[in-house]
Amino acid sequence: MAIKPTTSANLPANQNSAKPAIPGFIRQLIKLKAATEEQAIEIVTTAKAEHITIMAQMIKMRIAPPSVLAKAASLEYGLSYVDLDALIIGPDVLSLISDEQKQRLNLLPLYRMGQRLLVGIADPTHLPNMDDVKFATGLTPDPVFVEYNKLNGYLQHSESLAAAAAGDDGAAAMSSGMMVSNEAIVQNIALDTQELRAKNEGEEVEIVSFVDKLLVHAITSKVSDIHIEPYEKTLRIRFRIDGILQVIATPPIDIATKLVARLKVMAKMNISERRVPQDGRIRITLKNEKNIDFRVNTLPVLYGEKVVMRILDSSNATLGVDKLGFEAKQKADFLAALAKPDGMILVTGPTGSGKTVTLYTGLGMLNTPEVNISTAEDPAEINMPGVNQVNVNAKVGLTFADALRAFLRQDPDVIMVGEIRDLETAEIAIKAAQTGHLVLSTLHTNSAPEALTRLMNMGVAPFNIATSVHLIIAQRLARRLCEKCKKPADIPKEALTKLGFKEDELSTLKIFKAIGCDACSNGYKGRVGIYQVMPISQTMGRMVMDGGNSMDIADQAQKERILDLRQSGLNKIRAGLTTLEEVERVTKD
Repeated sequence: MAIKPTTSANLPANQNSAKPAIPGFIRQLIKLKAATEEQAIEIVTTAKAEHITIMAQMIKMRIAPPSVLAKAASLEYGLSYVDLDALIIGPDVLSLISDEQKQRLNLLPLYRMGQRLLVGIADPTHLPNMDDVKFATGLTPDPVFVEYNKLNGYLQHSESLAAAAAGDDGAAAMSSGMMVSNEAIVQNIALDTQELRAKNEGEEVEIVSFVDKLLVHAITSKVSDIHIEPYEKTLRIRFRIDGILQVIATPPIDIATKLVARLKVMAKMNISERRVPQDGRIRITLKNEKNIDFRVNTLPVLYGEKVVMRILDSSNATLGVDKLGFEAKQKADFLAALAKPDGMILVTGPTGSGKTVTLYTGLGMLNTPEVNISTAEDPAEINMPGVNQVNVNAKVGLTFADALRAFLRQDPDVIMVGEIRDLETAEIAIKAAQTGHLVLSTLHTNSAPEALTRLMNMGVAPFNIATSVHLIIAQRLARRLCEKCKKPADIPKEALTKLGFKEDELSTLKIFKAIGCDACSNGYKGRVGIYQVMPISQTMGRMVMDGGNSMDIADQAQKERILDLRQSGLNKIRAGLTTLEEVERVTKD
């Protein structure tokens, strides 16, 4: 149900002007790219005509997902955003405000902290209702923004809230199975609003709760990286979700040192050393006994230490080749290369493009009791039983090259090198590929043809490249469209042909755009791989030995009907898996 309208006092000024003023709340949506200026004008004009609030009109128009509306309001009014799904409300708190008042005021009491009461609202025009809350409860209300659909769900079932809460044990159960207390959630909120300050012996407990909540929230939100960044007057926490960084909290700068110290303790780092970068690892065991690892790195910056945590989920290694996103021929070429007893398979692409998952998917298919597999990584991101994994450590003299030399004395069948960075590692890897071993590795190049010229530029003999490299995969990860809310996009035919679509397919071509709903993030949910899978043919081998460049090899790949990244991306668009904007973003040079 829509948020109930209150008064018209909050309608925008300049009502009689041809172009109505756009409130700051809607401007936050424009900054978040969730609305255009034209849509903003339509919202203000229609809300005025229908005598409803700005928020009610945006809900009516489905202008953005509920979470985006709540976050935009929190940014504009300087209040916190709270996910109601992460908080279970106690019966004593629910009884502070009657069901009739909750419905009439469109709000929900969430948590009591002494003489302060956390109160959830969804519409900024309901902020004046805090006076009614104070009169009814005798407590000082602290408003926070929540998603309107979740608030309405609570209000519609308000009669059963107290009974449901009374039967709960007072803990919030996350979807991952890990249990987190209400106190941890509320301390996260309070830190975000700069109202909670740790005191004396309670200080450590509060930071511990904040960190626990942060890590669990990252796991349940399918985050790949957590960024904790101190600035002169603010502390920013961002999550990378589906490859895109999003601000999720701005706690007070006061807690930065304590927060970093807590993470260092968990990651077994030196908490007294703040002048140099450090690496560590945190492991969390969920209630279902699933282990999640965090690779932690600290970096001294101008106003403290920045912390980045990469979430390492070993279940990613068991995706299966069918879920990677290969085209039929690409999958066949990949499987054919894995079936060979020797040679080299290279995977290329920028950091975060899924190279490790592709390699481990291949290793998972090769991982049988009859095969001896060894890997050298910096560090090992995915734990795979049955595979001998080595973390290289240059500080103690264990480099990729040193690990490779040791592997060759360990009777290997398959060798995986995390990355070929220098001539020494490249030459040893190629030697292994030429002497009866299957070698898998990665390079940082933009395309498959460039990987061959990169090896030549390192100093590897062209003959050795041509005779040892069997397959090169270039890849990117594009955000996958949400199946629940995607809608057809209306794009001019001239633009489609310019982008690479064929004239004869335009009449039946259906392209979708991202919309956004409760089940996704701005219209996207998950990611899909875009690949260029290039077997090295005899013609390409001769071109390498003749000193051919990457452009010559790319032209030959096209003659052999090998899809480049852009063409593979267009196929994902044809299949309705992603958008033109995503393919443009991940395949542009």
